Amino acid sequence: MPSRRRFLGSSLGALATTSSACLSFSALIPGRALAHTIVAVRVWPAADYSRVTIETDRPLEASHFLVEGPDRLVVDIQGLTVDTALRDLVAKVQPNDPYIQQVRVGQNRPSVVRIVFDLKARVNPQVFSLPPVGEYRYRLVFDLYPEQAADPLMALLDERGPQGTPGGATPSPDAASAQAGEPVPESRGMAPTDHSADRATERSTETSMKPGSAGVARMITIALDPGHGGEDPGATGAGGTHEKFVALSIAQRVRAKIDAEGNMRCMMTRDSDYFVPLNVRVQKARRVQADLFVSIHADAFVNSDAHGSSVFALSERGASSTAARWLANKENDADLIGGANINVRDQQLARVLLDLSTTAQINDSLKLGNAVLHEIGGVNRLHKDSVEQAGFAVLKAPDIPSILIETAFISNPDEERRLNDEAYQDHMADAIVKGIKRYFAKNPPLAKTRLVS
Repeated sequence: MPSRRRFLGSSLGALATTSSACLSFSALIPGRALAHTIVAVRVWPAADYSRVTIETDRPLEASHFLVEGPDRLVVDIQGLTVDTALRDLVAKVQPNDPYIQQVRVGQNRPSVVRIVFDLKARVNPQVFSLPPVGEYRYRLVFDLYPEQAADPLMALLDERGPQGTPGGATPSPDAASAQAGEPVPESRGMAPTDHSADRATERSTETSMKPGSAGVARMITIALDPGHGGEDPGATGAGGTHEKFVALSIAQRVRAKIDAEGNMRCMMTRDSDYFVPLNVRVQKARRVQADLFVSIHADAFVNSDAHGSSVFALSERGASSTAARWLANKENDADLIGGANINVRDQQLARVLLDLSTTAQINDSLKLGNAVLHEIGGVNRLHKDSVEQAGFAVLKAPDIPSILIETAFISNPDEERRLNDEAYQDHMADAIVKGIKRYFAKNPPLAKTRLVS
């Protein structure tokens, strides 16, 4: 019996030792306990920059370096193994991506994945991590900015010409008058209205704004800001409509109508589906010396019965209502959702936006807001019959009258359907342009003497 017990004890001891060794060995095998789970990979190409996002269940650690001849960005990511989700990144790079030629993915070392971006041009990469927010888990973000960033003012001049028209030709007074005074045709399904007051406003606007008039002899520049974009979808309606697409579609219509005017031109903070940080939107407007900044959105609220269009201006003394404060907080969270790299923000610009929001800018913004609110009230019922105010970060350019337009409540099923209707979008765009012209009829733009950095 004693010998049998000794045999059994030694066998159990050996088994325990073997099991311990197996556990220790399995912990070192890549793809088991140490490997992160990839939730999604996404690629957002744009003229401004290309973004690649890897979303995982736990935070990732990464290092990167650039290689020349040919130009490449090499990224090593800890705690990953190559799987199907990561291989999908290769297929998601589009041929028209302005900065990425192709992507190669491989297992460089156990639990270390190497991603090589073959580049079409030299880039200034920003690689940063984001904590969970909204519906997103942990994100590792690669923003590939061009080494030589495009000048938005030069791009605007190249597009429209120095006189504001394609090719740079100056429109004749007769052509400009005909264009400014042409009545807007009614679309089917919309009630007819009396345009006599609108025509009077347009004639006044034409006199004060057209090149060569006694008012001001220069082009008027409108900075148009379609809200959200890319990683940040904005609000989502019950039918699945994303705010970012509605805002972009309406903004593109507004741009076409503004560019059709002989004395106005438009710069858009984004012209496709990609994310732009809030401070960059303001910076773009200041760099083109914009006369106005107009941000376009589609409202949302916890109550699906909320309805109507709204116009907002900046407030230095707190929000004009609880709902306005709630909305401003939600819109200001765009940088968290979209993923702005807070380590590279322009500190000088940040100080300007915080310290120099002047009373004059707010007063002019309220005038602009009232003019636009008057016009969009003919397209959709208004949520409130006056311009509301709150601390929207995107409205804080100290030297540009700025408003934010909520075109309708995307959280309201009826208004979500209207926001997807092309006729409604076009009428809303018409109203916004009429409101801008109404504002300038009473507030002619001042001469610009220098570039705003």
